[in-house]
Amino acid sequence: MFQTDGFTRKEGGESVELTKHEREMLEGKHGEGVAIAMKIQVAIGDSFHAKRMVPITRAHVALSNQEADLWFAEKLLKAGARCKIPPTVNPGFNLNYFKSAGKVTEEYANLMQRTHDTYKALGAVLSYNCTPYIQTNVPFFGEVTAFSESSATPYVNSVWGARSNREAAQSALCAAITGVVPEYGLLLDENRYGDILVNVEADINSDFEYQLLGYMGKKIGTGIPVFTGLPAPITPEAFMNLGAQLNTSGAYGMFHVLGVTPEAPSMEAAFGGKAPKRVVTITNEDLQEILSQISEPGGQKIDFAMFGCPHFTLRQVQIIAERVKGKKLSMEMWILTSSHTKEMADRMGFLEIIREAGGDIVSDTCPDQPCWHYLSGKTGITDSPKCAYYPKRRGLNFVIRDLETCIDAALKGEVD
Repeated sequence: MFQTDGFTRKEGGESVELTKHEREMLEGKHGEGVAIAMKIQVAIGDSFHAKRMVPITRAHVALSNQEADLWFAEKLLKAGARCKIPPTVNPGFNLNYFKSAGKVTEEYANLMQRTHDTYKALGAVLSYNCTPYIQTNVPFFGEVTAFSESSATPYVNSVWGARSNREAAQSALCAAITGVVPEYGLLLDENRYGDILVNVEADINSDFEYQLLGYMGKKIGTGIPVFTGLPAPITPEAFMNLGAQLNTSGAYGMFHVLGVTPEAPSMEAAFGGKAPKRVVTITNEDLQEILSQISEPGGQKIDFAMFGCPHFTLRQVQIIAERVKGKKLSMEMWILTSSHTKEMADRMGFLEIIREAGGDIVSDTCPDQPCWHYLSGKTGITDSPKCAYYPKRRGLNFVIRDLETCIDAALKGEVD
């Protein structure tokens, strides 16, 4: 037996049963591309001993403008595949923005262009946004979906009460093409109950503390956590931060917040009438310790500021605009958002304020991209542990602080 996403699977079992239409897809009667996608879906179903396939109504693909992912997407396209359920997609980088600034090589520009062309031809919704669950692809309670992206899956499961397993980019694309997923894991009632009680005794006073709380994955351990002691109401940004960091420090398809999230109105409902298999307590000292472990030290000059991993919401952009209004930044500052948020920020005057201060809003872009290569060896400041974690492999270092402290540091040029 082994554990994954909070549920246990036994070795052995029957193959997934297919309907006539699903069998026809597998046999190639709907084209080679659909057959390839269906073969992968069936293999996943067999691996997890799913009894059947179920239809989906939404999908999100965490595309990557890298050779392996692009090879797979192009293979499906050349085989004639098209998306039955048009998925939203994750960001790569804004090709026009970085190419015009001369900050990306031809090799990476070509990969991004091919990625754009391929997913467009497949019929994806070219949202280039890692937070579709807030704006453009919001599921209803109980809706069966196929979401990849580390912050997206826990949000749709936990906050909206929709259903998705932690899909890979490839399996989510196959689900979008076939319109079905194998029914296992978090699609089943019995696997959605919590099994870890997390008593939060730490002071949670802002969205930033949810970043640090999510980074306690090592202490929380494997399973589905049920958080108690969190103040209500909880903002969308706080939920976003919690899920994103849980999947940076660990691997979580779902969590519950007692009395807040839809499937946890009571302790009995959250745990399915069972006792938790363990109890964890999170203190202020835990949060302070994890921050000291993941952040570069303070008391130094910083070279740039970067926000938006996951992509910033309009409210977060507004916070920055109000704090820098009429002032000048001491360094470059980028706020990464969806194109929708950038458009709204422009309409509301936030973009103009930020640009006058010396910063910019960049849409359709992730911090873990080759377009930031020129920042290698420099130290930035961010409010997101996830933003600090992934670009580190590209040589970018970050001091992590709450948003207000980050903005003040960007104005002064140094952080305490």
